[in-house]
Amino acid sequence: MTAMFVNLPVTDLERAKAFYTAIGFTINPKFTDHNAACVIVEEDHSYFMMLVREFFQTFTDLPIGDPAVSPSVATAIFLDDREAVDKTIAAGVAAGGAEPHPASDYGFMYQRTLTDPDGNIVEFGWMDPVAAEQGPEAYANQQA
Repeated sequence: MTAMFVNLPVTDLERAKAFYTAIGFTINPKFTDHNAACVIVEEDHSYFMMLVREFFQTFTDLPIGDPAVSPSVATAIFLDDREAVDKTIAAGVAAGGAEPHPASDYGFMYQRTLTDPDGNIVEFGWMDPVAAEQGPEAYANQQA
């Protein structure tokens, strides 16, 4: 795989761009216009495409749901440490997002959920490198 693009419908493209840059991502102007904005999650690998709802609709004959009412996907992004997770969530809430429930702390993994102003769910997390490499059960056995 060379790259992954996650397409998200938005009602206000400028608001979406402001939100995603506030939580630390950048916009690729080469793939941004009045219908869409390319948000760089990880350079050369992972991107969000913010698509105005009318443009998003051109990709399917099915009705587009409202993620604020009926979410159908949650995108998880893992960061280098717990502090980065907390900082990102704080920035997202300050930029108009919401944290719908408290953090989940499993010891080896820490996750927090953020909804963007359109209701799209983006989870941010951290995982202990040993657990990431060996799996949570092996990690738990080492801790016992």
